[in-house]
Amino acid sequence: MAQKIIFLNRFFAPDHSATSQLLTDLAFDLAEQGALVHVISSRLRYDDPLACLPRNETLDGVQVTRVWTSRFGRYSLPGRAMDSLTFHLGAALHLFRLAKRGDWVVVKTDPPLLSVTLWPVIRLRRANFLTWNQDLFPEVAVALGVRGWGTGMLRWLRNRSLQHATCNVVLGQRMAAHLRAEGIPDERLRIIHNWSDGQAITPIAAEDNPLRQTWDLVGRFVVGYSGNLGRAHEVDTLLDAAEQLKHRSDICFLFIGGGAGQNYLTAQIAARQLTNITLKPYQPRVNLAYSLSLPDLHWISLWPRLEGLIVPSKFYGIAAAGRATLYIGDAQGEIPTLLQSGGCGVTCAIGDGQGVARQIAAWADDRAACHQLGQAARRLFLERFDRPIALAAWRDLLRV
Repeated sequence: MAQKIIFLNRFFAPDHSATSQLLTDLAFDLAEQGALVHVISSRLRYDDPLACLPRNETLDGVQVTRVWTSRFGRYSLPGRAMDSLTFHLGAALHLFRLAKRGDWVVVKTDPPLLSVTLWPVIRLRRANFLTWNQDLFPEVAVALGVRGWGTGMLRWLRNRSLQHATCNVVLGQRMAAHLRAEGIPDERLRIIHNWSDGQAITPIAAEDNPLRQTWDLVGRFVVGYSGNLGRAHEVDTLLDAAEQLKHRSDICFLFIGGGAGQNYLTAQIAARQLTNITLKPYQPRVNLAYSLSLPDLHWISLWPRLEGLIVPSKFYGIAAAGRATLYIGDAQGEIPTLLQSGGCGVTCAIGDGQGVARQIAAWADDRAACHQLGQAARRLFLERFDRPIALAAWRDLLRV
């Protein structure tokens, strides 16, 4: 009899958010291998709370059930909390009906603390319980300034749920170390990195990239950012560097995406009168090879207090596209450690706008050196982070 695997995450295909894309890759692969795959998600899309996806459908062999939730969207904290709460309740009810003894239930971390709600249901149904931790709450909330008497209790409940899981998948060494310190047994932790598709996203030379001409970037040294700009990502250091490089007409900054930090970014561009920054919306997944290959260099930022709690997944697409990374944050962080070991990027401290500007100017003046870092990134990606590597690790874990 085919192995039944149930995934729970607020977003799934056709949604384009990072957690949705990763889950979609894995679910479709497992279904192709012959597993009976169910996904319980919401009817929402990450960037469009007014969207209403079908309640039930089958996508590439995956049975998808989308439960009702409120739809306040992610730009209001009370609204986000209500959207999360209603998904917790709807997902728990549907999982109780669907899960049977011996099934595998994989719980992701969107919305936060989903394992706390679903662990009793999984235990009651005698299913195998796995968590897939893209981030760690409530620690992320505390690190971003949320305070309250309930955070300690939520942390204890989260830890209790992880202690009872068959396995907890984490994204890197620092996240694993954090959970060990929280009392999660080492034998119940497994590192499986996020990934990108090395066949769909390949290095494309500047002269072969149609977006260069469409967006009027031919001949310029482009410093890019692609994806969600959220509260975890520091942006002022990069803005300081862009301000110092205003006189360099050959250097421009490109932001592709959205997120909670975009309004601040837009306001700062206007306040600082920065004409060297271009904003573009999220690009369809089919265009990622072009949009990720367009920059000569990508920047990533993360507040140091969030290391071990979040791993910026955008790095894997950057590496797949064969581009160098300029990381702004903790030099001992998860991604900076990879950059150093792979020789594919540089880390600068938050607040060091002058250092960031100097580094960007140096690469703009020696594009061959920057290109060599990108080639090293592609090699590292093919060795460790290509999609088949991660999917094979998941198949091994789930015994498919």
